[in-house]
Amino acid sequence: MIDHTGVNVSDYGKSRAFYLAALGAIGYGIVKEFPASVTGSTDVAGFGPPGKPDFWVIRGVPNQPPIHVAFRVDSREEVDAFYRAAIAAGGRDNGGPGIRAHYHPDYYGAFVLDPDGHNIEAVCHKPG
Repeated sequence: MIDHTGVNVSDYGKSRAFYLAALGAIGYGIVKEFPASVTGSTDVAGFGPPGKPDFWVIRGVPNQPPIHVAFRVDSREEVDAFYRAAIAAGGRDNGGPGIRAHYHPDYYGAFVLDPDGHNIEAVCHKPG
């Protein structure tokens, strides 16, 4: 079971704003945030549902190659809201909302590239 994960980003402020908007559409917010003066090395923000940061954004050299992170949501409407919010926040389309039947008949996902090219997805596995 995965407890948490994160991505290194080149522009912390820009990525923080992107993820705040994109993940806010699926109920995530900043749960914890620490400046370099506290961590001893870099700025970090932990996003998640209230009370539990499970996705961290870390100022640094972006992961190469870019990584893929998928957030499971409860409805197709949340997938759509994530996609709209991520695009409005500067994300780039990497596959709009829709069924991906090659995974399974109810796989409904949307993919965006964050400011550093990481492939970020929201996915619902429930029937429409």
